[in-house]
Amino acid sequence: MDLESSKIAVIGLGYVGLPLAVEFGKHRDVLGFDINPKRVQELKNCYDFTLETSANELQEAKGLNFTHDAAELNNANLFIVTVPTPIDEFNAPDMTYLKQATEMIASVLKKGDVVIYESTVYPGATEEICAPLLEAGSSLKLNTDFFLGYSPERINPGDKTNTLTRIKKITSGSNPKIAAFVDELYGSIIVAGTHSTSCIKVAEAAKVIENTQRDLNIAIINEFAKIFNILGIDTQEVLDAAGTKWNFLPFKPGLVGGHCISVDPYYLTYKAKEVGYQPEVILAGRRINDGMGQYTANQLLKAISKRKIHIDEARILILGFTFKGDCPDVRNTKIIDMIKELRAFNTNVDVFDSWADAKEVEQEYGIVLTEVLDKDSYDAIVLAVDHSEFNRWGESKIRSFGKAKHILYDVKHVLKICESDIRL
Repeated sequence: MDLESSKIAVIGLGYVGLPLAVEFGKHRDVLGFDINPKRVQELKNCYDFTLETSANELQEAKGLNFTHDAAELNNANLFIVTVPTPIDEFNAPDMTYLKQATEMIASVLKKGDVVIYESTVYPGATEEICAPLLEAGSSLKLNTDFFLGYSPERINPGDKTNTLTRIKKITSGSNPKIAAFVDELYGSIIVAGTHSTSCIKVAEAAKVIENTQRDLNIAIINEFAKIFNILGIDTQEVLDAAGTKWNFLPFKPGLVGGHCISVDPYYLTYKAKEVGYQPEVILAGRRINDGMGQYTANQLLKAISKRKIHIDEARILILGFTFKGDCPDVRNTKIIDMIKELRAFNTNVDVFDSWADAKEVEQEYGIVLTEVLDKDSYDAIVLAVDHSEFNRWGESKIRSFGKAKHILYDVKHVLKICESDIRL
């Protein structure tokens, strides 16, 4: 297959798939497929609820068309899979969406076709799980009749600086010729350039360790914060001081949620256990970060008690629910852990977040977002997410929602040192 004759179909139009489809659509004909008819119709109307692409960008992608009809995939010969790969309740990889997408592609796969995966998986998954499904569903043989590629997504939701084309793309293929083709394909749109690996497994492994490393860096800072809280030292002041050394990494404590950093390490540890290795450091970091929602809630409850405010039926305002600042994504948000712990002590918790979709939050978490904030109403206010909106509000406005005697807890270090009553 040559680049010019490629008929691209992007499978899955979420935070990863849509920006990719849009960028290709600026240069060639592309079919964007999603199983959600509502999502498809919104995109046809130039509306993206993820806010990763604007109406203007959708209009500029002249070659991009959208569908939820799998039959329309028959015309494609290059499939790029960008579906979610979450974890289940036992922290094991949940590849349901990946398998479903693969089986759908298998039903329309033809000789000479190429299937490229961007979804995060553990090393070996593309060839061990996806390839057999494609062969079984199409009666075709890998590297004889069809070919595979893997190029891990590196989208950072909400980041308008490090966008798709400005992030170097890792590429790989099921044989050297296809690896070169995949590299050329992405090289045609990625301004930052590409990095071709020797095999698919290397590309898969590179993706999972990117976020695992970040997860561990945050975990050690969270552990520092726990120690410094006991010692009565301001964590941020310590980090600022340590940061004066050129090689000190500028990580901050916080709740680690979302669909990448809090998920990807479990893909690597799952595979490690499968081959007989018991990971220790990675899982230790995960335990620390997974427990931070409960920890922050208990820290707040202790502060309320010390201030002689009755915990029972105390009114608490949580500012922010999405998993990160200036982003509408609520997948795997750890704010819910804080809320559950606070409510377990019979407190009344209100949640405000103008970035989050109220219907999605209620459907997925059973939380009804507060739309209007009343002044002089809360015993405690928690700055849980660093939306720029809250930074613009400043301490004075944020405190105006509190009663005469209240606690202000700055989890994300939005305010300056000493402006909040407690910090993580």
